[in-house]
This record gives sequence, structure tokens and C-alpha cells, in this order.
Amino acid sequence: MSSSDFGETTRANVTVAQGLLNSPHLTSGIRKATFRLMPMLIILYFVAFLDRTNVGFAEAAMEVDRGISAGAYALGAGIFFIGYALFEIPSNLLLDKFGARFWLARIAITWGIVASLFAFVNGETMFIILRFLLGVTEAGLFPGVIMFLAQWFPNKRRVQMFALFYLAQPFSQMLGAPLSGGLISFGEQFTPWAGWQVMFFVEGMMAVLAGVAAFFFLVDSPQKAKFLTDDEKHALKAVMEHEDAVKESDGPRGIGAALISWKVWYFTAIYFCLQIAVYGTTFYLPQQVAGLIGQDVGWQVGLVSAIPWAVGLFACYYVGKYATSVRRRRNWGTMFFLITGIAILVSAWAGANGQSLLGIFAITVAVAAFLSTGPITWSFPTSFLTGAAAATGIGLINSLGNLGGFVAPIMRTGVNEAIPTDSGAWGVVSLGVFGFLGAILMWATRYFSSKADALLVEEPVPGH
Repeated sequence: MSSSDFGETTRANVTVAQGLLNSPHLTSGIRKATFRLMPMLIILYFVAFLDRTNVGFAEAAMEVDRGISAGAYALGAGIFFIGYALFEIPSNLLLDKFGARFWLARIAITWGIVASLFAFVNGETMFIILRFLLGVTEAGLFPGVIMFLAQWFPNKRRVQMFALFYLAQPFSQMLGAPLSGGLISFGEQFTPWAGWQVMFFVEGMMAVLAGVAAFFFLVDSPQKAKFLTDDEKHALKAVMEHEDAVKESDGPRGIGAALISWKVWYFTAIYFCLQIAVYGTTFYLPQQVAGLIGQDVGWQVGLVSAIPWAVGLFACYYVGKYATSVRRRRNWGTMFFLITGIAILVSAWAGANGQSLLGIFAITVAVAAFLSTGPITWSFPTSFLTGAAAATGIGLINSLGNLGGFVAPIMRTGVNEAIPTDSGAWGVVSLGVFGFLGAILMWATRYFSSKADALLVEEPVPGH
């Protein structure tokens, strides 16, 4: 296709897209779908993020009660992502086959059962095995929801939906941090079990209940939604089919094509950098806060640990609401990666020099920045992947990108052992480097684009 033909095709696609996006039935359909689907999805990710990160509250106690060393803890914290990565794509393909309603419910129920079994850990081997199984059972939740939202919401509104979904992270830490700390304190004072045992069992059962609820609240597609009118169903179907047609003319088709697509691997690298920062910070946040304020992990540390996530909640929401163009997504994504790297480095310096207030502030900025980066990052692959290619590509990006969660704690521990300091500052610094690498990769996306980018219209097309 010549450049002039490409331009004509693009202008025609923009004209069609603008007409579809301006439909009042589409607006009302999206509003209804948002209120019906997003609360349940947020709850699912809330308990998932809580169950994969609450191990940070039990680290010190499990070392005393069960003899789990720092090295075994780091391996167990990270091996979750090995099981997660191995079963991510198969899980996504099964979701595509059985539907999100059934498969997301199945995921939540099985991982909740595994999460509750952590209450009965009796040594390092069982701890590591359960962490691996937690990754296996949770595999497919996050990419499944990303694919599910890409089937329900047009590209122009998708980052906003991703951002709403991402709010589960700050909610899980803002509310989950004091919840975990409170359950530990409650268990120690009022039950015959260790506090960490009570925490693991209760929070695991929360996932089981969420899975049961998801089966009744989620709907596989707009065409099956009884809460939509026929006009709203038609408007959603029309805009999504138009976007899918553009994607199919420009992106990879099928499983094999997605696996070898350079764009898929490029965004895998970006997501890997993001996850290094996310989990390198998240796994050790309670310990880092405890060191900064001079308290043991418990209720007070849980409250202070909630501050960064409370700020991140608002940052993530507003960024998602206004990141409606490719230019904004690229520029903001680059900026937030840079801020993440700088803030992590500042937190390391503050910890090494006893600057508690500066340290809490830097961690807060880092959390707000990387939470805002996540929804933006996912807007790019979902703009050119559809069908089986979407199930495969999104699964690949999330599974291999999430290996950053495996690398981060091991790398941080290894750097601290190689360059020992009282504050562990160099281990934190090693995480911040990936924020700068992610910024470079995000900035470079300006040198390639897809036809679907043109569908993010901001101004009326001349003559229309």
C-alpha cells in the first residue's frame, strides 16, 4: 500500500471511528458497563494483589517461627512468578474458550484456597512450593481482565478502564496494609495461633468468596448483557468490530504470529522494567517503612505503608481519565518511568542517611508514578492485538514481564549481600535503574506506530 493509500485509509478509519464514538448509545452503554463490571474486577484484583504481597508482613515472624531464611524468602517471593509465567498463556487461551465469567471465578477460588494454606507452612520447602502454586493458580487473572476489558471498551476509553482496574493495587495496599497488620495483631492477642497464620487464612478465604461472587456478576460480552438495551449492544458491537478490523489489518494474526511479533516482545521488555520497580518496592515496603520510622511491622507500620498507595490511587485515576491520545500516553509514560527511577534512588539515599520523612515522601512518589504507568503501558499492545493473537500476546507480555517480580527480590538481596550496608541502599538503587531503562524504551515508541493509533481522535475530522 502506498503512503497516499495508507493516508486515505487512515482518514476513512478516523471518520468512521469518530461517528461511532460520538453515539449517545455508546456513551450510555459504556457507563452501564463500567458500573456493572468494574467493581467486581477491582475486588478480584484487590484480593489477588493482597494475597501475592501480604508475605511481606509475615517475613520476620516466619523467620522466627518456621526458620525461613532471607534467601528462602526471596526465592519464595519471586518463584510465584515462575508458576505465573508458565501457565499464563494457556490460562488466557482457556479464558478465551470458556469465557471470562467462568474462568476468572475459577482462578480466584483456586488461588484463594492455596493462599489460605500458607497458614500451615512448616518450613522453607513448603513455603516455596506454595508460592509456586499460588502463581500457577492465579495465572491468567490479570491478562484475562486486560483482554476482557479490550473486548468491552473502545481504545479511547480503555486506559481509563485499565486505570480503574489498577485502583485495586492502591486499594489493596491502602486498606490491605492495615488489614494485614491488624490481623497479625489480632491473631497474636486473641487467638491461639500466630498472627501471620490468621492473616494468611482470612485473606485467602476472601479470594474464595470473591471468586464465587464473580461467577454471578461478570458477563462475557456486551451481546450477553441483560443490563444493556439493544441500541447500546449494537453501539458497543459496532465500535469494537471496527477497531478489531483495523487491528487485524495491521497487527499479528493467530498464536504463532503473536509469539514472534517484535512489538509484543518490545512491550514485554517495557513491562519487565515496570514490574522490577513495582515488586521490588512492594515486597519490601513494610520492612523499609519499619526501618524509616523505627517500629516493628504491625498496625503502625501498616498505616504508614498505606500512605503511598492512597496518593497513588488518585494519581492513577486522573492519569487514566485524561490519557486519551497516543501522544499523551507516550509522553506521560516516559515521564512517570523517569519519576519512578528518581524517586526510588531518593528513597535509598534517605534510608541510608536516616531521613525518614524524605524516605516516605520518595516512596510515595515512586508508587504514584509506577501505578500511573501501568494503564498507559497496556494501552499500546491492546491497540494492535485482537482474537487469539490478543490472548497469546497479552499473556506473553504479562507472564514474561512479571518475571521482573522474580528478579527484583533476588537481585535486591544479591546486591545487598555483595555491597552490604545497614540500610540496604544499594539493593534499592539497583531497582531504580530499571525505571530509567523503561523511560528510554517508552520514549522510543514514538518511532513506530499502528493504524489503530489514528482512531484516538481528539479533534473533528475536517469536513465532518
